[in-house]
Order: sequence, then C-alpha cells, then structure tokens
Amino acid sequence: MTKPSCPACTLEDVLSHSDHWECATCGHEWPKAAAPEAARVVKDAHGNVLADGDTVALIKDLKVGGGSQVLKQGTKAKNIRLVDGDHEIDCRIDGSAMALKACFVKKA
Repeated sequence: MTKPSCPACTLEDVLSHSDHWECATCGHEWPKAAAPEAARVVKDAHGNVLADGDTVALIKDLKVGGGSQVLKQGTKAKNIRLVDGDHEIDCRIDGSAMALKACFVKKA
C-alpha cells in the first residue's frame, strides 16, 4: 500500500499507524479505510472547472522560463491536458510544449 498525501495540507510526510494515517507536518489523522480520493478538480482563474480537451486563454502576459519569450494575454491553448503537479495544464502554444498554472488562464 502506498502512502497517501495528507488531505488537509497535501504534503506527503505521512506516518502509518495500524488503523489510521497521520500527517507529521500538520498532525491531521484519518482512517486507512477511508474512501478513495475524489477525482482532482482543476478550476481556472474565474472558478470554471477545466477538463481535458478544453480551450483556454491566458489572462495576463507570462514570461517563459529559460528565455526572453513572453506569452501575451489572450493567447489561446487548444486541446489542453490536465496533469498532477504544480503546473496543472500541459498544452502546445505556437508549436511549443508548455506547462501552465490554472490560475493564469480562463476557459475560452
């Protein structure tokens, strides 16, 4: 059985006890027989739920890491893919693969 992340603080510093899990960081405890985690819900900057295949538009200019390129406000990314991690959206913009945070996009 793999260790889950804490449902309260989402950190992965979890201690395993005989009948429950305990987060070493925040102290939250929950039973091991808990229902499986619900599917992750990703929302855009306006609170709209995003899904795989949606089209999104940037709400502000974003600098691309590792270069001097800037993605302008209003740039659209079609056929997005939701992934786990800090940057929830994988997409292609002008032929380049990008990873975006959902807080910088709106559903188009």
